[in-house]
Amino acid sequence: MQVIMTLMAHPDDAELSCGGSLLRWREEGATIVMVELTAGQLGTRGTPALRYQEAQTAARFLRPVARVCLGWEDGFFEETKQTLLTLIEVIRQYRPLILITNALRDRHPDHGRAARLVERAAFLSGLRKISTAYPPYRPPFLWFAIQDWWQMPSFVVDITPYWQGKLALIHAYQSQFFYQPGGQDPPSYLTRADFFPHLEARAREMGHFIGATYGEGFITRQPIPLSSFRQLIHVH
Repeated sequence: MQVIMTLMAHPDDAELSCGGSLLRWREEGATIVMVELTAGQLGTRGTPALRYQEAQTAARFLRPVARVCLGWEDGFFEETKQTLLTLIEVIRQYRPLILITNALRDRHPDHGRAARLVERAAFLSGLRKISTAYPPYRPPFLWFAIQDWWQMPSFVVDITPYWQGKLALIHAYQSQFFYQPGGQDPPSYLTRADFFPHLEARAREMGHFIGATYGEGFITRQPIPLSSFRQLIHVH
């Protein structure tokens, strides 16, 4: 079983940054696991309970085998021994081939903080002298999503056939992206009229790098191994 795990700060981070790729990989046979550090308690719009419901709606489209919210304090979680051990336990439990986390730097400070925390936990997870309920395991691949701030990708995944599916995932989060005048929640950065045009422009730009209509970019600190030139045929 080839597991791809997203380990992100907030509900909707994964759908926004790599939802199309997750849909593609699931169709290609990967097993998807999704974990959020927080319930988005400090979000301008919605409530933790509503965002949980929306995450479950998105999960019905994406069909991960598990979707877990750790319930940490939004905006204030920190790197401590206990938070690291919690992430180590989660990583060891699901043993992902690929671990995807937030952008290393981004508009929302939680994103970079989560990325650095996950990166350290992924390394520590492989150390046998750290004892947990599960045996040591280090994911072979750790990838960082590209979120609000532009970054040059290390590689891009063609999501052209899955673009509409990605939009369906995002539309599950009605409280976050769709402002209703007269409602109890104020407008936000995510409900701007230009948000979805920006999202599409980013996907088109990433796709342009690889000759596709839509793409999602990722950053990796390590080279991606190729064992055969035949793997490049699909890239070309």
